[in-house]
Amino acid sequence: MRQTWRDILFAHWPVPADTLAALLPAGLIPDQHSGSAWLGIIPFRMTSIRLYGLPAIPFLSATLELNVRTYVTRNGIPGVYFFSLDAANPVAVQIARRFFHLPYFDAAMRCHQDDAIHFESRRREGQCCQVDYQPVGAAALSEPGSLDHFLTERYALYTTDRKGQLYRGDIRHKPWNLQPATATFRENSMTGWLGIVLAGSPRLSFSRELEVSILGLKPC
Repeated sequence: MRQTWRDILFAHWPVPADTLAALLPAGLIPDQHSGSAWLGIIPFRMTSIRLYGLPAIPFLSATLELNVRTYVTRNGIPGVYFFSLDAANPVAVQIARRFFHLPYFDAAMRCHQDDAIHFESRRREGQCCQVDYQPVGAAALSEPGSLDHFLTERYALYTTDRKGQLYRGDIRHKPWNLQPATATFRENSMTGWLGIVLAGSPRLSFSRELEVSILGLKPC
């Protein structure tokens, strides 16, 4: 599958590795940087969604999305693990849940932009995120070994099916061009169901656009 991510906010909080380890499927280990594991809240717009070799289908090719994710390793291969992915397109949600085994949820979402980007998502179950954000500096590639590089340069995702089988999907994209960012979370209840309270100021960065390719899932 190919898709383009636009107006992405990366907001990350340090979380004790033991806390996240208790929430992960067997076989995944929390990845750590700066003495901590990390949990991210990632709002963005997704466009140009399509399968390899096929054109985009108009009513399925774009959606708002909000990810709650952390960073893991398995057999030395680092990757992303999603606790939830909220999207504004119910058909795309069902396809992703069934064929990609990803924990997608329907959500009422809206986004508009003036000087800042104003993003809102509310899931039927009650989880909500309202955030205003914008870039505040020049774009640059992150330095290998830096925290921003650790949080964004991930080339695999891990997920499980309903039977608990663990899968890995490889991801391809160019390196992220990141900008410093500011963000104000007016409401953020996305991690309450995990038993995690996000405290303090998050690590923030922004990227305007990146095309991402996701290869087929393979059982681990």
